[in-house]
Amino acid sequence: MDQDDNDWKEAAKAVPELRWLKLLVTGLTFVMGLGVIAIVALLWMRLSQPMLPDLPASIALPDGAEVQSLTFAPDHIIVVTRTGEILLYDRNGALKDRLQP
Repeated sequence: MDQDDNDWKEAAKAVPELRWLKLLVTGLTFVMGLGVIAIVALLWMRLSQPMLPDLPASIALPDGAEVQSLTFAPDHIIVVTRTGEILLYDRNGALKDRLQP
């Protein structure tokens, strides 16, 4: 056992493609590390945002209306009913507008 086959420097001199492969693996490791850091940062930013704002206690739906969708905008609340009617409330819970489909 005069020759050590585990010495990567000697192997890299013997086969130039190994040096290229080592650079590719190192680069891939670096890029994957950055990707994991980016994903963790995006999850942290997204999950640290406040939950949905509270609904005002005074919101009253028209008779027979069932909520299908609820959207919070900066200055109003939008409710879409099962029939497709769009109800626009202000932040205090007063009905401002009503749109029929």
